[in-house]
Amino acid sequence: MLRFAVGSLAVCHVDHGSRSVMTDLPERVVASEFPAGLSADSTDTDRVAAKSEQKASHNKSLKASFLSSLFVSTLSIFETHPESHSGEKKPTKSRSYGWTTAVKKVVTGGSMRRLQELLGASSTDALSSTSEIWLLGKCYKLSTEEASGGTDHGNGSAAFLEDFSSRIWITYRKGFDAIGDSKFTSDVRWGCMIRSSQMLVAQALLFHHLGRSWRKPSQKVSWMFSMDPQKFFSKWRKRTPHDSKYIEILHLFGDSETCAFSIHNLLEAGKAYGLAAREWVGPYAMCRTWETITRAKREQADLDKGKERLPMVVYVVSGDEDGERGGAPVVCIDVAARLCSDFSKGQISWAPMLLLVPLVLGLEKVNPRYIPLLWETFMFPQSLGILGGKPGASTYIVGVQDDKALYLDPHEVQLAVDIKRDNLDADTSSYHCSTVRNLPLDLIDPSLAIGFYCRDKDDFEDFCSRASKLEGKSNGAPLFTVAQTNQSAKSIQHQEALVDGLGGAGNSGMDDTFSDCGAHSGDEEWQIL
Repeated sequence: MLRFAVGSLAVCHVDHGSRSVMTDLPERVVASEFPAGLSADSTDTDRVAAKSEQKASHNKSLKASFLSSLFVSTLSIFETHPESHSGEKKPTKSRSYGWTTAVKKVVTGGSMRRLQELLGASSTDALSSTSEIWLLGKCYKLSTEEASGGTDHGNGSAAFLEDFSSRIWITYRKGFDAIGDSKFTSDVRWGCMIRSSQMLVAQALLFHHLGRSWRKPSQKVSWMFSMDPQKFFSKWRKRTPHDSKYIEILHLFGDSETCAFSIHNLLEAGKAYGLAAREWVGPYAMCRTWETITRAKREQADLDKGKERLPMVVYVVSGDEDGERGGAPVVCIDVAARLCSDFSKGQISWAPMLLLVPLVLGLEKVNPRYIPLLWETFMFPQSLGILGGKPGASTYIVGVQDDKALYLDPHEVQLAVDIKRDNLDADTSSYHCSTVRNLPLDLIDPSLAIGFYCRDKDDFEDFCSRASKLEGKSNGAPLFTVAQTNQSAKSIQHQEALVDGLGGAGNSGMDDTFSDCGAHSGDEEWQIL
């Protein structure tokens, strides 16, 4: 029996086909915790790895190539080769046929790809080593050179990858219980917006319960060969028990009606906003759905103390007094205070808060003037990233570097798993990804939603201060504004400032988008993907 150990190394492969819209996306079925593929949508040609990193990456690639060749060549030992003489009869299957078939499945399937990825090159190869990366309020620089204040110097690339791969990754699943009265047991090709929103809310829960500095435990992986065809290529993980809060968070997003924030329950809660199986929805409808489901879960918890609820206020920041369209969204401090009071039934003056800011920043493309503002929101300590992504294919954008958006992709198809809330030894590998995908910021869909998490009142006040400073840099066209009261919010003549700021170039800008919103009675314009 041959046994060898493999360290937990990150990897990526270049996938140049990720620009296609959702209807063209293939069903990339993966059995691994590290899906292959790095979207190289950007035309950035920086070959930026430091020489030491290049050498390490080269060595890893050589190791992966050697072991891959070893396993493939091993197959020949067990193959049944026909004799060359002319009188040969039809060959029969040898006793080793089942074992050989198992080997082939491993070599051509997900297990071998997982091994190759574990041994492969760093997934930061397509990123610049000279530019800062902002990942949900934290700054990294991949090179070993000294960076500006606030930059994490802890082993640059490795520290960034550890942080990135610790974010909860939620994807298409198949094989779960049927949704409602339908026969759907998978959300492939239509559930990406829902999955992206689950990722954003999951990060808020991670920050709330475990803090921004939490990282998933590193695991040493051992691979073991067995002569049993059913267990030829199996793995053992030497791990410490997971944090109970972490497991509880994953349980909340399981694919079952018994899990509070499952796709099943989100579809039920979002019926009023157009959510339905096989239907696509936009960021605005998704934000309102989260507002609805958290309110419903809180009411259920009030009646039954055993019911799960979101331990924070959900504040969907909207535009005019009706909250649905027109002008820049306004963070109203008085509204936030009232929501906190309602959440705690007047017992405390403030509560943790999840702010969701749905936006439409153009018609077919984001107006370029908003890109620097979007970029800067990732510098906020309260940042939860952006719900949106590519036209027709929602993603969860968690970071930025130069002109690139770094994101987690929900379009991988994985089998449904059941994470029990009391199973601290559960295999959670399918909820994490070390593949850093990117796309140009100017190609993201103009319909999006920004998320922020404020732990307490001081954190909220810091957020408001940063938002006000960001508004001052907007030249009259802010992403959103901050006001003390509803009355002061109504007095903001944002629409006129927008037209003046754009110099009349409204046909391709945000002003026409919002005027269209005001001219229609429905919500369809908010639900553009």
